[in-house]
Amino acid sequence: MDNLQLLVNLFSHAHENPVFAYAAVFSVLLICGFGVPIPEDISLVAGGVIAGLGYADVDTMCVVGLAGVLVGDATMFIAGRVFGERVRCFPLVAKFLTEARYEAVQDKFHRYGKRVLFVARFLPGLRSPIFLTAGMTRKIPFWRFLLLDGFAALISAPFWVYLGYYGAHKREWLLKWIHVGQSGILLILLCLLLVIAGIYVFKKKHPHTDKHPH
Repeated sequence: MDNLQLLVNLFSHAHENPVFAYAAVFSVLLICGFGVPIPEDISLVAGGVIAGLGYADVDTMCVVGLAGVLVGDATMFIAGRVFGERVRCFPLVAKFLTEARYEAVQDKFHRYGKRVLFVARFLPGLRSPIFLTAGMTRKIPFWRFLLLDGFAALISAPFWVYLGYYGAHKREWLLKWIHVGQSGILLILLCLLLVIAGIYVFKKKHPHTDKHPH
């Protein structure tokens, strides 16, 4: 896991000033939100690791990680809303929002609607394109975007930070659970979506079950 060790080495230079650790984690997560191919999940884990090594406070790191994730996502959404289709001409955007990826994101919006903003948090590689495209549509209020993305981030960010914290001195255990966690979160999310879909279908087929006789 070269990326993890590289980020831990970068963040752990805070042995004399913990503020550097928080600033570094926040900055890297912000860059992740801009579509730069740095693994966001691994960045959060690395933040947890340096907290476990005693360079930072884990609860503060969790808040910083959550803030970095949300600010990066919100920046993408706002950029799409402000610049519209013109944003696709920006060099950095053009690298990650290719025509094929743009069409794939559009398809997901047509199929799943606004719910895709919640799911996007668990789809590495598609987060930034989805958030940017959501802003470009100018049909989704910012508060709704922040609510859906924030709820998803409240699930994923603390999970990764505390995983790194508890695995700071157990590297093999940590690497194993990083892989398990990536699959596990998706599995939990899938189960949750299936339950929601089941409830929706049941209510649609039995519209009068919630009504009480007068």
